[in-house]
Amino acid sequence: MLARTRGRLRDCGADLAAHCANDVATCGAEPLMLLDYVAANEIDLDQVAELVEGAAAVCREAGMALVGGETAELPGIYAEGELDFAGTCVGVVHRDDLIDGSTIAAGDAVIGFASAGVHANGFTLVRRVLDEEDYDGPDLLAPTRLYLDVARALRGRARAFAHITGGGILGNLERVVPAGRTVELDWDAWERPPVFGWLARHVGEDELRRVFNLGIGWCAVVAEPAPGELVIGHVR
Repeated sequence: MLARTRGRLRDCGADLAAHCANDVATCGAEPLMLLDYVAANEIDLDQVAELVEGAAAVCREAGMALVGGETAELPGIYAEGELDFAGTCVGVVHRDDLIDGSTIAAGDAVIGFASAGVHANGFTLVRRVLDEEDYDGPDLLAPTRLYLDVARALRGRARAFAHITGGGILGNLERVVPAGRTVELDWDAWERPPVFGWLARHVGEDELRRVFNLGIGWCAVVAEPAPGELVIGHVR
C-alpha cells in the first residue's frame, strides 16, 4: 500500500523474492525457483510488470528461476485499487547438510548482519506512525537484503541461521535454539538505521524489539566468531 503511493512497487517485488530466498537459506538450502501470484479487484498490467521485474532481478542475483506466476482478477473480493502479491520459493538441501540448530551449545556466539532498513515486516505499525509524522528516508522502503552469499560462506560453521522477520531478532532466534537454551542479546552492539530512530519517537522500545529487525536482518549462531564479525549476543 505504501510502496504504491510512493512509486516503489519494483522494490516490493525485489523484497518478496529476497525474503523468500532468505527463508529457504536458513536451513542450508539452495533456492531453486520462485513462483509469484498477483490478485486484485482489477489487474493493472503496469503495476504487475513493476512487481515482477523487481522479483526477477533478485532471482537473477540469487541464481534461481522465476518459473511462472498466476494473476487473478476478483471484483468484489479485493478493495478497489488494492492488490495482493505473494511468492513461493522452492529449494533443496541434502539431509546431511541440514542446518537446524540441534548442535547449538551454551557459549555459542550470535553474529549479526545489517539490514537495509525495515524490510518486509511491521508496516501496519509503520503506516500508523506515518499518520503522526512523515518519513521519507531510503531505509523505509529499501527491499529486504539478499543474504545468500552470507549463508553460503557460513555453511560448515553455522549451527543455525535466523532470518529476522516478524517477531524481531530475539523472537526469530528463539525458534532455532534447542529447548532449555536462551539467547542473551547486546542491543547496543550495532548502530540502528535512521528509520528506527524515527519509529522510536512514537513506539516503545519493547514493541520496537518485538516487531522490527532494528538494523539486523540475518543472524548466524557459531561456536567461535571470526575476526571482524559482529557479535550481537550469546547462547545461555
